[in-house]
Amino acid sequence: MDFETQRAALADVVAIPVTPFAADGTVDEVAHRALLRRLLDSGVRTLTPNGNTGEFYALTPQERRLVTELTVEEAGERGVVLVGVGHDVPTAVAAARHARDVGARMVMVHQPAHPYVSDAGWVDYHRSIAEAVPELGVVPYLRNPLLAGVRLAELADLCPNVVGVKYAVPDAARFAAFARDAGLERFVWVAGLAEPYAPSYFSAGASGFTSGLVNVAPRLSLHLIEALRSGDYPAAMKVWEQIRRFEELRAANASADNVTVVKEALASLGLCRRDVRAPSRLLPEAERAEVAAIAAGWVI
Repeated sequence: MDFETQRAALADVVAIPVTPFAADGTVDEVAHRALLRRLLDSGVRTLTPNGNTGEFYALTPQERRLVTELTVEEAGERGVVLVGVGHDVPTAVAAARHARDVGARMVMVHQPAHPYVSDAGWVDYHRSIAEAVPELGVVPYLRNPLLAGVRLAELADLCPNVVGVKYAVPDAARFAAFARDAGLERFVWVAGLAEPYAPSYFSAGASGFTSGLVNVAPRLSLHLIEALRSGDYPAAMKVWEQIRRFEELRAANASADNVTVVKEALASLGLCRRDVRAPSRLLPEAERAEVAAIAAGWVI
């Protein structure tokens, strides 16, 4: 099967949309559709419903299916949808098959949330999911710094639909070594720690990056990837400087407010409510003005 469309979609800004909530705590479908259209209208072409910025682990199975369906409907022919799946194997397989059945082209498999993960078990977990949906491109979300690159190569030998990797270990040297051990040209490498790490990861072989910031300022994310594609690192670092403080706020305290800061910025622009679900929290009142000022400066 030809997976070139999926590979091209990964070599881009891979947007992780937020999941907006209504006043009654349910998924706000109207706001969600509007935010997705805003991304697509801005030129974003790859959307990942049920990513971490979408509060994957705080959504019910029914809500995850709803978010998948809304995203596929809004993307239509304008975008490629990469659906986040995970939890236990049967749940992940069911979600992947649902994604396939409603028209998604790829699934991103969240790092297994388990206290005991062996290299062989990691391969088995992803193999079970990939073999269940051979028609879909499969993208492991790799956060485990101990996994050896040869294990990813082993997985791809078993499952040729494993087309890319979202690499989210905060170590550029480790990424460079892992990618070469697994096969640099064999996969599309996506910098999974978003804009702050994109320049260093691109220098080592990445060709796409994920983004939560893109919900707020898609123009900045698109400018960054244009600069990186052309090898213009001074221009890329100018964008990096613009987004630095925002991303520092998201990363503080082990990323406690990662989603909260994005939703706070969107709320300040009148695009959705600031509500997040536990174990995230609302941003303290004293910090809201800084986020609002950053967001306002980007849209001027």
